[in-house]
Amino acid sequence: MNLYRFEVTIKQEPIHVVIVAESDEQAFQLVDIELEKHYLKMPEVDDISLYEKRKIKNGAGFVLTDFETIL
Repeated sequence: MNLYRFEVTIKQEPIHVVIVAESDEQAFQLVDIELEKHYLKMPEVDDISLYEKRKIKNGAGFVLTDFETIL
């Protein structure tokens, strides 16, 4: 299993999405699913970027800060 951190751009605003998945393909699919669950109406997504990926062994995590974006 892997822990993925994505940066999704919606209306020029970066949003961080963290996903646990077996593969990169599954992780990208799960980003769409999580966005659909979060918003009442699915917004138009400008960009989805894989920001970080880590193997989950005994544990894994990310620190998210306001200024840390790839834009």
